[in-house]
Amino acid sequence: MAEEAHSLAVLIDFENLVLGYERSGTPTTSGGRGRRLPKPTGDAGFEVRLVIERLVEKGKVIVKRAYADWGRFSKYREIMHDLGIQMMEIPERGMTGKNYADIQLAVDALDLCYAKEHIDTFVVVSGDSDFTPLVAKLKENGKSVIGVGMKDSTSDLLAANCDEFIYYEDIVKGPVAAPSVTATTIPKAKRPAISLLTESIQALQRENKDVMYSSMVKDTMKRKQPQFSEASYGYRSFSDLLQDAEKLGLITLRTDTRSGTWVVVGFTEKQ
Repeated sequence: MAEEAHSLAVLIDFENLVLGYERSGTPTTSGGRGRRLPKPTGDAGFEVRLVIERLVEKGKVIVKRAYADWGRFSKYREIMHDLGIQMMEIPERGMTGKNYADIQLAVDALDLCYAKEHIDTFVVVSGDSDFTPLVAKLKENGKSVIGVGMKDSTSDLLAANCDEFIYYEDIVKGPVAAPSVTATTIPKAKRPAISLLTESIQALQRENKDVMYSSMVKDTMKRKQPQFSEASYGYRSFSDLLQDAEKLGLITLRTDTRSGTWVVVGFTEKQ
């Protein structure tokens, strides 16, 4: 049987991430430690959506909070709203001290840890070494901790103490391309479903899932796109979608001997 999905709480030290993002290549107007960050302008900025899309592959994201002085990051308000991320307002540093956001994030994490037993995984989106004691306390209480941060601005101590650490640059770069779904043999109306299917299989492979039950694949697809329904693409059942993808030479299937349901072996190797 497919294993139960993890329940995640995602806590984002937003200013820390934007600072790391800008240091990694985006020009800024001032320098020095503790500088006041300019409002994001120019390029698309830090891709929060890609981070969330990567994390839903880990399980059900129950809590999404981001901490910042949002008056300075108005460019990101709309995307935060669209992603359902709760924007936790942190007053200007000059009024509260530079560690206020860190303290508030840590307090919220521990409150969730003790009050929400169903949350088994915490995601600390930051590269700040100050969160290392928080990571240790969460693990002490039986929680798994995933970190996300920029390669150049992430503390080695923080990364080493997390159960897993994902670098933002690797998320943006994306995985190795799956088999193309733009081939003329695939009806245009069905391509979105086939594309989502291959992306979800890739996600499970990244999580080292050796046995990919059909229910596990569909759950991953619905976490990525909650509105997904195979019927919208002309399929009577999810099994029909899987079998169609196999006929197109994209994936290989086998039948589970116990349940009789489909298991995705992986992508079909091209000869």
